[in-house]
Amino acid sequence: MAKAIMVQGTMSNAGKSLLVAGLCRLFKQDGYRVAPFKSQNMALNSFITREGLEMGRAQVVQAEAAGIEPSVLMNPILLKPTNDMASQVIVNGEVYRNMNAKEYYQHKREMVPEIKKAYDTLASQYDIIVLEGAGSPAEINLRDNDIVNMFMAKLAQAPVLLAGDIDRGGVFASLVGTMMLFTEEERAMVKGTIINKFRGDKTILQPGLDLLEEMIQVPTVGVVPYLHVDIDDEDSLTDRFKRKSEIGLIDIAVIRLPRISNFTDFNVFEYAQSVTLRYVDSASELGNPDLIIIPGTKNTMEDLLWMRQCGLEAAVIKHAASGKPLFGICGGFQMLGQELSDPYHVEHGGSMKGLGLLPAKTVFEKEKTRTRVKGHFSTNGQGYFAGLDGVSLEGYEIHMGQTILLESSDSSEVNPLTGLSELIQEDGGEEPAGMFRDNVYGSYVHGIFDSEDVVKTIVAILLRKKGLDESSIAGLDVKAYKERQYDLLAEGLRNSMDMEAVYRILNDGINK
Repeated sequence: MAKAIMVQGTMSNAGKSLLVAGLCRLFKQDGYRVAPFKSQNMALNSFITREGLEMGRAQVVQAEAAGIEPSVLMNPILLKPTNDMASQVIVNGEVYRNMNAKEYYQHKREMVPEIKKAYDTLASQYDIIVLEGAGSPAEINLRDNDIVNMFMAKLAQAPVLLAGDIDRGGVFASLVGTMMLFTEEERAMVKGTIINKFRGDKTILQPGLDLLEEMIQVPTVGVVPYLHVDIDDEDSLTDRFKRKSEIGLIDIAVIRLPRISNFTDFNVFEYAQSVTLRYVDSASELGNPDLIIIPGTKNTMEDLLWMRQCGLEAAVIKHAASGKPLFGICGGFQMLGQELSDPYHVEHGGSMKGLGLLPAKTVFEKEKTRTRVKGHFSTNGQGYFAGLDGVSLEGYEIHMGQTILLESSDSSEVNPLTGLSELIQEDGGEEPAGMFRDNVYGSYVHGIFDSEDVVKTIVAILLRKKGLDESSIAGLDVKAYKERQYDLLAEGLRNSMDMEAVYRILNDGINK
């Protein structure tokens, strides 16, 4: 059975996910078979495994850092918020049902046998399991129903490293306060603290570290600097949405929908030279980009209403009318059609007019489509991105609706965008999972841009359309780039943490 160690944080966005990813890479470098685990994740960024099961993207990143195939065992419970009060509950990669917060609170202890089964199976296959907590473990009103923080630490017999975010301020108060709110049994399980996202001279911090250790009787095992590594973010707390930079030769604007999901689909553009990727949530911010992308969303109809109300719908339609390219992914693809219909109240209920840029209709159904796909672009030399014809792609689909082409006078101008072979279908049949007309493109495939050939082709076309030299595009090896980022993360932890103490904590467990 694997040895275990757990990273908890004093608050959300304390850096738990990144610390777990870094420890996974570090233990891998040291020759161990290591896997991540988070019993319950709440995020709109999800992933489809090769078995067609859905899991949180953070554990996918951590699995990549560990050098292993992502498995739903690493994240048995996933909550995908549908609005401010309810979530779609996914258990072992499959939709269980939608629940409001109170209902889930009453039922979540029923998930414990599934959590234990997933953890025990994973622990039987690896040397080390690095567990991740969620939010703050010191929410005293939620303690009796906890299934992800100290409850999980006890279940896995995992010693805890408690991380605090010094960049936000108040790190000592948050660490001391969290320890004070723990029970005596819980305090005994915390074997080390981590000061995360530090900027400055550690010697100035030392008096505070000495006093902290004296107050809580737990050693500080690391002061981790603010690491500038480019790794996929877990959820909408990402700072990618707030980045401001000079516009490059190519300007790509992603509409920041209120319920945006799988925004990691577009991170690959940030690796491309001379490209600026911006997230915008108002018509005034949009400007005059070379390409607009409407991303996925957990509630297509609600977010389309938001676009309508804030003026972005009109701005997007104007952009498309000018002949510049527009790309919708998943929910963004659904918005491009003439109509959206929700007869079963999966999202919003009723029917709604779409953006009207493609002659298509989406009907939301009770069952979710979950599949991994691979194939190629099939543009037949038509449209703005005609040069994508034949370029390979691989990704996954997660959606509730089905989109069909409507018979109309202009439907003859619409082409299937891709030829795909669904990996989990035994028949391996070909079917289109998107369509385009001139400069308007839509696809259900998350990860459609992840191939370096896709990105280089799109950027080259955008440069050419502006009369710029496309030969300036530098080589782009996405896989090698990501591997280097994981190595940099591990190096940052190795240089800033007392790894001798960490290994001692790992080997001693909770009983010392």
